[in-house]
Amino acid sequence: MGFKIGIYDWLAFLVLIGLLLSVCWLVWYLLGLPGRIAIARNHPDADAVSTMGWLGFLGGVSWVAALIWAFRPTYPVDIRYLPKEEQEHIARQIALLRGERPSAPPPTRPDVIESESSK
Repeated sequence: MGFKIGIYDWLAFLVLIGLLLSVCWLVWYLLGLPGRIAIARNHPDADAVSTMGWLGFLGGVSWVAALIWAFRPTYPVDIRYLPKEEQEHIARQIALLRGERPSAPPPTRPDVIESESSK
């Protein structure tokens, strides 16, 4: 090729490889950060936060959302203590998701309830 590769060239290659490995490690560390924070804080949705953090490399916005989500706990909702109307609504939604025909929604207006009870 007409030139010799000297010691400084090899040193430059080593420095470039070191920089490349450092950048890869930094990206790996940052993408996993929301998941590690959620696990350390015993977050109920730690697996979802971790997945969202790793997929954050696609746009960056989802990584920021995962980082915020890791610090803000999700409050579980116990459906046994919801009002009866809400439980019926949830049952209808689940039936729709399963592809079944949902039961008719209960009337919510007082005039409809009175007209049906007078029949």
